[in-house]
Amino acid sequence: MTLQAPTTHLRSPRRRLRILTWHVHGNYLYSLTRIPHDFVIPYKPGTVPGYSPLGPRIPWGSNITACPAEEIAGQDVDCVIYQSRQVYEEDRLTLLSPLQRALPSIYLEHDPPQPHPTNTTHGFRHERGVLVHVTHYNDLAWDAAGMPTRVIEHGVPVQAGLVHTGEQARGITVINGLAQRGRRMGADLFQWTREQVPLDLIGMQSEALGGLGELPNLEVARRVASYRFFYTPIRYTSLGLALVEAMLIGVPVVGVAATELPTVIVNGVNGFVHTDRRLLVDCMRQLLEEPALARQWGEAGRRTALERFGMPRFIDDWNRVLDEVTG
Repeated sequence: MTLQAPTTHLRSPRRRLRILTWHVHGNYLYSLTRIPHDFVIPYKPGTVPGYSPLGPRIPWGSNITACPAEEIAGQDVDCVIYQSRQVYEEDRLTLLSPLQRALPSIYLEHDPPQPHPTNTTHGFRHERGVLVHVTHYNDLAWDAAGMPTRVIEHGVPVQAGLVHTGEQARGITVINGLAQRGRRMGADLFQWTREQVPLDLIGMQSEALGGLGELPNLEVARRVASYRFFYTPIRYTSLGLALVEAMLIGVPVVGVAATELPTVIVNGVNGFVHTDRRLLVDCMRQLLEEPALARQWGEAGRRTALERFGMPRFIDDWNRVLDEVTG
């Protein structure tokens, strides 16, 4: 599968940085490491969360250095980007040197707050730090307790030549571990909806719900392209990268109107979102019966995604925040 070359960004960084961060979300890390800086990624043997080897499923760039976790303290870096509580609250105290812990730091928060959606205080505290959220909803919901915050929305590389065909008169949902993650991720809504309309599921452990299993990262969009619509039953989480990928190839989105999604989808223009599950099913049935409407909404969604989640804006935003933090 051929990917487009990195798009020229709008803002040049003040200087090229060497950044320490972790392998928490593979697809996000792939986008992040396309900004014009160098990255050090620690790893541990086995499948330790946040320390998995990068692996061959994603075409990682030459600006990445994989380093055994026990050697991180000896690495010369300019900035640290934390991406999980485990690393920030525990691992940094044992793996990083005092000098590294004092470096300009960013906590990249991927999720909305739990357990409480409004009264949860974020644990990141750093004299030279900034808390970065991936959606404005997350920034609104988290209590940062005085820490400066910024929002950098997703940036997703476009896969060249991949377009929505929609020949399958079915919907597709892409969620990892849906059965285990339960109501928050909409497991019950997915199962109820599947009884009303033809609907498939892709993702890790999706076989537990009769799904199609896990696919390599860069093959998900190709599989999704053949479906009539993309369905997201999620009640409470961040905007998913798989959903943005679907929009970028012109697949119309139907989903639960929760968290950030209502700011992305305009009903009857580039998709349909609602809190009434029955209206969602009615919309799905209409798309199954009217492939021309699916193409119309999908094309509008593609334009939305290119403008809002394109790599030039993403790179520009990250350069701005990194210049601010390291300045």
